[in-house]
Amino acid sequence: MNNGENSVIVENLVKRFGNFTAVDHISFEARKGEIFGFLGPNGAGKSTTIRVLCGLLLPSAGRAQVAGLDVATQSELIRQRIGYMSQKFSLYNDLRVVENLRFFAGLYSVPPADIPERMAWAVHMAGLDGRERAITGSLAVGWKQRLALGCAVLHKPPVIFLDEPTSGVDPVTRQQFWELIHQMAEDGVTVFVTTHYMDEAEYCNRLVMIDRGKIVAMGTPTELKTNFMRGQLVLVECAPLGPSLTVLPGVPGVIDAAVFGDAIHVVVQDAVQAIPGLRAALTAHNIHVGRMEPIPPSLEDVFVSLTSAGRATRQEAA
Repeated sequence: MNNGENSVIVENLVKRFGNFTAVDHISFEARKGEIFGFLGPNGAGKSTTIRVLCGLLLPSAGRAQVAGLDVATQSELIRQRIGYMSQKFSLYNDLRVVENLRFFAGLYSVPPADIPERMAWAVHMAGLDGRERAITGSLAVGWKQRLALGCAVLHKPPVIFLDEPTSGVDPVTRQQFWELIHQMAEDGVTVFVTTHYMDEAEYCNRLVMIDRGKIVAMGTPTELKTNFMRGQLVLVECAPLGPSLTVLPGVPGVIDAAVFGDAIHVVVQDAVQAIPGLRAALTAHNIHVGRMEPIPPSLEDVFVSLTSAGRATRQEAA
């Protein structure tokens, strides 16, 4: 099943909770030293997949390997070969920084002779030099985040799972955290990260987009933006937005329309040909129209396009 280059291999994985299917026959591979992103809204099945791959949940069907180990039969061994960091950071707030590090070193069976060096590395990486005795609960969120990452990789795992690791973190701290992720990947660690921040997904080498437990697209960020958009994109600056969003879907050639900030992104069959009709339709409804021009799609545009297409298909089937 494993060719030696892939750190994570998933084949037709299914996870059900009673009658609810949280993960629905998904397949993918993540390579050694790759930053592999799992992208989707809350409730899409990202965290459930992570928990299966970490050996915390048994799959209902299908197969998966992590670091050469089977998730269904070797879960205990997997937990010693991986690092795991959740959005809650998994730290003990009433312990000091060094106490958290020492606890996780023991949890991951770090050889006693290696513990001082690994703890010193984690403290430095987290920017906590001189704060080793600080109570963890007193730290700023960004420091907690990096400390949690240090705790998760004290044992130098070949694969690390980061489940929404930057949720609730400010943009500057998020950027610093991603720099640490890239450093780990350059050292050969496979970093498997889930996120619902579309801009963060640009940092990944490859991505899976998941919606309602199913994979809707997979590839590099560039491939997703190039190959998975259902049409071309037009930026429409107009006011008010509410009535505009009612008018635009009825214009011939319009595939989809969604609000992005203070404008609307309209998916059309042909951007240049569609613009005069879009402008005329809005003007006819006494809507003020400003800038209107073709733009390249973002990952968020691609995801909205793919998931709205899926919803439309499900509604037709119903």
